[in-house]
Amino acid sequence: MGDKAGTRVFKKSSPNCKVTVYLGKRDFVDHLDQVDAVDGVILVDPEYLKDRKVFVTLTCAFRYGREDLDVLGLSFRKDLYISTFQAFPPIAEERKPNSRLQDRLLKKLGQQAHPFYFTIPQNLPCSVTLQPGPEDTGKACGVDFEIRAFCAKSIEEKIHKRNSVRLVIRKVQYAPEKPGPQPMVETTRSFLMSDRSLHLEASLDKELYYHGEPISVNVHVTNNSTKTVKRVKISVRQYADICLFSTAQYKCPVAQVEADDQVSASSTFCKVYTLTPTLDKNREKRGLALDGKLKHEDTNLASSTIVKDVTNKEVLGILVSYRVKVKLVVSRGGDVSVELPFVLMHPKPLDLPLSPVPELDPPIDTNLIEFETNISQDDDFVFEDFARLRLKGAVDDKDEDC
Repeated sequence: MGDKAGTRVFKKSSPNCKVTVYLGKRDFVDHLDQVDAVDGVILVDPEYLKDRKVFVTLTCAFRYGREDLDVLGLSFRKDLYISTFQAFPPIAEERKPNSRLQDRLLKKLGQQAHPFYFTIPQNLPCSVTLQPGPEDTGKACGVDFEIRAFCAKSIEEKIHKRNSVRLVIRKVQYAPEKPGPQPMVETTRSFLMSDRSLHLEASLDKELYYHGEPISVNVHVTNNSTKTVKRVKISVRQYADICLFSTAQYKCPVAQVEADDQVSASSTFCKVYTLTPTLDKNREKRGLALDGKLKHEDTNLASSTIVKDVTNKEVLGILVSYRVKVKLVVSRGGDVSVELPFVLMHPKPLDLPLSPVPELDPPIDTNLIEFETNISQDDDFVFEDFARLRLKGAVDDKDEDC
């Protein structure tokens, strides 16, 4: 019995230890047809609460400038979505059936605990962070979701950081169960003063790749021209569409191979090239899109974004996609190139019972958790603190996000 795994519960308290928030998870999955509900419990010291109310807010924000540049009342941040829930006293119209985890937490924590609920709209972007440069300080740019809990007489009241709980959650997507067709593209290039052409055909072994998985690129060249192919360049490029006040696209190579493979006139060539796009080889690239938060070891390149409805461009935030570019460098004839789109994501975790403590978590999560040693076996709970991310240059660590 002593080895039985308990139910995982994340918790975080305000700096003054008067308000504590409990959540069953910090990653909420976008299934395209619906998003996991955000349901938790807030515990408030009754002597601190007095005649005030208990509020919880969920905010999705797009930070598009460094935090240390926020001066003169200007903020390089746009709130894409804000929702407020009054946990106490409860509003009858907002009450929903409690989840099983909420019922168990309310039973354990007592009468001073109150449930809260949020539904994340499907058209909101997933959590994406843009990699900062070595000189950047404060919050990184990108899209994040934040839950904030506090006590106040009204929602408009100014709240001090030490009296509130702020914790970051993530909206994530996992790889679809049915991948798309195998990518394949071809092109034919004719040259001036020549009636013969060069034909390039490229394909990938599949459309869906998991993070850290090698990508095999099959290149087939039929050179009927009089030109000579001097080199073959293969690159994996990340494209980030920034949809804010206007739409802009940024591209960044994340893996590349340059081979001195030559294809002489009136000959053919076939070869498979292998590339593996990883963050380890791209940590110095400022503005690269990454999954979730930074400043911990287990971040990875941002996963491809799967969009169901692209009608509302402003709400989309950051859309991430990947392509393999194959380029032939032709002597005195320019370049011949093609691009192959593919999907880079995490596999969908196996369906597990309600919040058990697993042996393996998605790699983006494990380094953010600090275990508590006081595990109570009678209620099968394992409480884990949201670990603080100590950002370079931060003055007061208590003000940082978890």
